[in-house]
Amino acid sequence: MCSFDARIGTDWAFERYEAIRPRLPKASYEKTSQPAANLAEVASHFDGFILDAFGVLNRGETPIPGAVDRITQLRDMGKSLIVLTNAASYTRAQVLEKYHRLGFDFTPDEVVSSRDLALAALPQLPEGQHWSAGATVTDSFDDVPHRIGQLLDDPEQYQSAGGFLLLSSGRWTDQDTQRLITALRDRPRPVVVANPDLVAPREDGLTIEPGSFAHTLMDETPVTPIFFGKPYQDAFDAAISRMSGIPRHRIAMVGDTLHTDILGGAAAGLGTVLITDHGLFRGVDVHPFIERSGIRPSWIVPTT
Repeated sequence: MCSFDARIGTDWAFERYEAIRPRLPKASYEKTSQPAANLAEVASHFDGFILDAFGVLNRGETPIPGAVDRITQLRDMGKSLIVLTNAASYTRAQVLEKYHRLGFDFTPDEVVSSRDLALAALPQLPEGQHWSAGATVTDSFDDVPHRIGQLLDDPEQYQSAGGFLLLSSGRWTDQDTQRLITALRDRPRPVVVANPDLVAPREDGLTIEPGSFAHTLMDETPVTPIFFGKPYQDAFDAAISRMSGIPRHRIAMVGDTLHTDILGGAAAGLGTVLITDHGLFRGVDVHPFIERSGIRPSWIVPTT
């Protein structure tokens, strides 16, 4: 269950991303962006596409109109496809089940999730200590070779946990942020963030995501969280490694957000494509945001 706040919109998210900009990777950008109608019109410029999920393939639990057919078309053109998602509440099996339910035919090897990257790199805690996760009620930890508790079901874990894993904002409140700030001030411990996004586009609006309160922790405590996923290099390295040796300049990162998808793709040496009509910039003119940030995609297209 995700909660919405009418105050959380494109302007709020953009300003918050700009505020944390010094903490994000450095990148250089195109001098100009080229327009196109959809991904089919840019396909001749790339041999592989790394696709964000929210705002590119789906909005919440709803597929973007035409996206399923576009993926089929790109496959027929011989393009390599990888989904790179920051959605960290789903196991690999659950991610695939969701995409298949929405009509996409991605295989396990075509999906890279920030959850998988974070879990594979979790530091070993001292003997007898365990991780505690900010997660949904239904989150399963069967894919985790560590002992992980549900932080939001047991407030005692703010004190007893050896480290904290932030997967989901579905049940997270401002009170939880304050509790974690207090706990980390009292006893600093590792914080691993498996979803660096500040917001995510869903059917009814934008939701706050774990990256948002993780940066608040960074502001208010002596702990520097460890981030996995876009826009950080680990995510792009993992996706590129599955692209069968395609040169980076022939791979495009396709996303709806300047500070995660476009910035991260550019920092990794990829071409970039910004989708404007279904994600963070739905219903607004994206060009003033590009000019203010200087984060300029290679291509701007309204829809997948």
